[in-house]
Amino acid sequence: MGPSLLIPEPTTQNGQTPLCKLSLTEQNRRSGEEEDFEQQSMEEEEKEKEKGETGVEDEGVIDTWLRKHRLLYVGATRHPFILSIDDGTIDIFAFKRWLGQDYIFVRAFVPFVASVIVKAWKESDDSSDMEVILGGMAAINDELEWFKKEAFKWGVKLSEIIVPQEQNKDYCRFLESLMNPDVEYTVAITAFWAIEAVYQESFAFCLAAGSRTPPELKVTCQRWGNEEFGKYCSSLKNIADRRLKKASDDERKKAEVTLLSVLEHEVEFWNMSRGGT
Repeated sequence: MGPSLLIPEPTTQNGQTPLCKLSLTEQNRRSGEEEDFEQQSMEEEEKEKEKGETGVEDEGVIDTWLRKHRLLYVGATRHPFILSIDDGTIDIFAFKRWLGQDYIFVRAFVPFVASVIVKAWKESDDSSDMEVILGGMAAINDELEWFKKEAFKWGVKLSEIIVPQEQNKDYCRFLESLMNPDVEYTVAITAFWAIEAVYQESFAFCLAAGSRTPPELKVTCQRWGNEEFGKYCSSLKNIADRRLKKASDDERKKAEVTLLSVLEHEVEFWNMSRGGT
């Protein structure tokens, strides 16, 4: 007898066994995989549509602005004043200057927050906004008491003899301008978030692993760098982003300009604290 011939199993062009030669179980398994792949592809296409021009999925307006103005934001949250706390080289006289001037600023901050509450009451589309902002207002009372205790500890007299420096006056005047009834709630809440967020991110940085923040200054850093304050800032950011998403182009432009103004004032405030002009 001649040599037997081995007849190969039929295959498709890509070398796979045709579906007709597979077992029923294998057919079902492959069909399921194909359905999963198709579903995954559809989901990825949907995500691509949601990304928009920036290529960042579900990015809020604020995050877009922070990427756009990254240099200024870093300047406010990683200022040499903050870096000197983090590496333990801060001039204690600069810290005392900041303490006295910031106490003045926080007192001016109170009526600003009150005005944001009024705007929220009149314009907000979500009643929970007021609860979040009221929580911040309650915390400011504790903050003022904290400043008094810290000032006593450091020998800083919080009295009428402390004169607000020019950068502080400018910042307070800016806050007062935002209290105008003509300023939209969306613009005001964006400014409110930015003011709180700069302190939260700045002082949280001084608590990170590897920081050489002096032990006597850690209580200050924990005041604004703690996790709960971080969550509060996230709540304010969510409110601002929700409002900005629905805002008109004109209103959104005003909010962006206001954000930049806050960051510029924060940089100037840090400069003032270090003794700069």
